Amino acid sequence: MKKIAVTSNCGKDHASDVLKRLADGADGLGLELVCDEETGKLLRSAQVKDIPAMFDGVDAVMALGGDGTMLRVVRALDGRDIPVIGVNIGSLGFLTSVAEEQLDSALQCLAKDDFVISNRTIAECVVTREGELPGRHRALNDIVITKGGSPRVVTLDVSVAGDHVASYVCDGLIVSTPAGSTGHSLSAGGPILVPDTRAFVISLMCPHTLSSRPLVVSDSSEIVVKAVDSDGDLLLTVDGQVGEPLAQGDTVTVCGSDTRARFIHLPGHSYFGVLRQKLHWRGSNV
Repeated sequence: MKKIAVTSNCGKDHASDVLKRLADGADGLGLELVCDEETGKLLRSAQVKDIPAMFDGVDAVMALGGDGTMLRVVRALDGRDIPVIGVNIGSLGFLTSVAEEQLDSALQCLAKDDFVISNRTIAECVVTREGELPGRHRALNDIVITKGGSPRVVTLDVSVAGDHVASYVCDGLIVSTPAGSTGHSLSAGGPILVPDTRAFVISLMCPHTLSSRPLVVSDSSEIVVKAVDSDGDLLLTVDGQVGEPLAQGDTVTVCGSDTRARFIHLPGHSYFGVLRQKLHWRGSNV
């Protein structure tokens, strides 16, 4: 790889120091850097371009920050077939597989094409309102429907692949990709899906029943959620970052995208190693 696009969460306390290390390392390896305007304030040696122009002609995108930075990058790529490598300068980082202290090694691996790539499912979401299409979104992690400011529960009607599942009285609903299964869905009691699983998880938030359980469905299935009954406005949130209000009668349709996100990992990367570290798994004492 020769040309790398860089974007960073510049609000992190030591972002400036990390970007300086990045600039020095890239210069020593002959890598060309291009970045967005915000990152360019700290990475002055890089060529600065607007998003998405900075993706033109690059071999990869390096995202420095936490999972939120990775989510923003994938959304900005909007289906472009460019792999992304995440360097964790945040606190948790399930999506950022490279630790900050591995930055120099990561640059060397990029320069030598010594890495592995994993594919991640993208969910596409369409909102339908009285026959019109007011909203269309792409999600790497999850699509969440929640009640607005009203303290009352809502009723959501769910169908999968044209087959009616149930009408749920609840506080909301989460449709999660495998990448997002360690996020909001996990907190709501959903299972963890390994990244290459071709499935979505449907999890309810505070359902008004003791029999409800998370539902795992094929990502080739079309999931349709209709707001049947709501005292107030509902809110659709995509990856916890963008969204729009929903009204009673609106329909949200979720399906798998034809394009997938591609993540770069260093040699020896272990997904289960990440889970053990981030979730503090210890196993059984024997």
